[in-house]
Amino acid sequence: MTATIALGTNLGDRPANLHLALKHLANLGTVTATSTFHDTAPVGYLHQPHFLNAAALLETTLPPETLLQSLLSIEKQMGRDRTTAPPKGPRIIDLDLLLYGNEVLATPELTLPHPAMQDRAFVLTPLAEIAPNLVHPTLHRTISKLLQSLIPNP
Repeated sequence: MTATIALGTNLGDRPANLHLALKHLANLGTVTATSTFHDTAPVGYLHQPHFLNAAALLETTLPPETLLQSLLSIEKQMGRDRTTAPPKGPRIIDLDLLLYGNEVLATPELTLPHPAMQDRAFVLTPLAEIAPNLVHPTLHRTISKLLQSLIPNP
């Protein structure tokens, strides 16, 4: 199954953090595409350093719940503690499972597709770079069309 993962970091050596996270992702399957890294301003919690964001496509046999737990484990291995950090605050790494094939899922632990991905240019920009024609399973619009809807027309 193809899983779509958003990566972000704004602490320490940001490029090295993303490269290490991608190396860890390769242990969960085959990374078939990786976007370039995008420098973005923080959203929500504004008093923090800029983020470096990316997106990756991962071919995996892990079920979505197991994949999510593996992503959280990678975050923890890399030094992120979700229990003490402020929501949307600074982080060494953030790994979000955006899509898992065309699956639609809503459990207390996991919602697929990611409920806010269509509202976040910092997610859609790198994703559109590697999968512009990927269709959101509930909105039935391509990633490139979702991104276009966020960019104001001059």
